[in-house]
Amino acid sequence: MPATAIRSATAQDLPQILAIYNDVVATSTAIYTTAPSTLDERRKWFDARIAAGYPVIVAERDGQVAGFASFGEFRGAWPGYLYSVEHSVHVARDHRGHGVGRALVAALFPLAAALDKHVIIGGIDATNTASLALHQSLGFERVAHFREVGRKFGTWLDLVFMQRFIDDAGAVRPE
Repeated sequence: MPATAIRSATAQDLPQILAIYNDVVATSTAIYTTAPSTLDERRKWFDARIAAGYPVIVAERDGQVAGFASFGEFRGAWPGYLYSVEHSVHVARDHRGHGVGRALVAALFPLAAALDKHVIIGGIDATNTASLALHQSLGFERVAHFREVGRKFGTWLDLVFMQRFIDDAGAVRPE
């Protein structure tokens, strides 16, 4: 397997990001929708993340985007959640199981620290054992299991929340 380079995403990456995203939508319960996204929708998502100061990163192998990750506000703009972010990571089908997801998630930690974040949260479908194991191996812990909160492919879906501290638990922040 070729080396993986992690870098900031650019607008030129959006067609490949869209292809990965839409494949995940069509073939898995990692995203709780069945509607494919459009390039315009992905561009608006990308522009909104960048405008808010949040990262969008890609893993690149042999000049191709092998996966992407980002984080953004947790629970909207409520000021009490200022130091928490929720991340997402998606890997192209033919690059899964080769460390791409691990590299992407790990690359988010220093980016969150640079933005003075305290906690990074992931919402993971309960049947996605590979993602649950990956996150646990990176220091995330399960903090919630919501039963039958989603529905896709004719079945109810459970959602697991996992979190990881970016700095020390109980770290002091201004009010």
